[in-house]
Amino acid sequence: MTDPNWVPTSCTLPTAEQPLRVAEWDALFAERLETVERPAPLSVRLRLTAAEGVAEQVRELAGREGDCCSFFRFGTGSDAAGVYLDITVDRTHTAVLDALAERAALRRRIR
Repeated sequence: MTDPNWVPTSCTLPTAEQPLRVAEWDALFAERLETVERPAPLSVRLRLTAAEGVAEQVRELAGREGDCCSFFRFGTGSDAAGVYLDITVDRTHTAVLDALAERAALRRRIR
């Protein structure tokens, strides 16, 4: 996910808008990401710091991402540890999930 070529051809977001979307994810990861968990090969759980508006921001961004990349399945929620975003894919898109998890972990480390 460090290179725009990681975006699969099945993504329907216009090419010109893809860097903007990646920047939105990067900002979320840099500002709020606490941990990246890999409970199964086809799923990732991102745990984010709870703060006012974060859950809504995560739901809105995940919703837009799901609109253009229908291979992602998103689930959001909160618990005592904060806000979480569950992301799952089918086997065909494992490399995309791997890239997203790697980028999230990298952006978290930068802050």
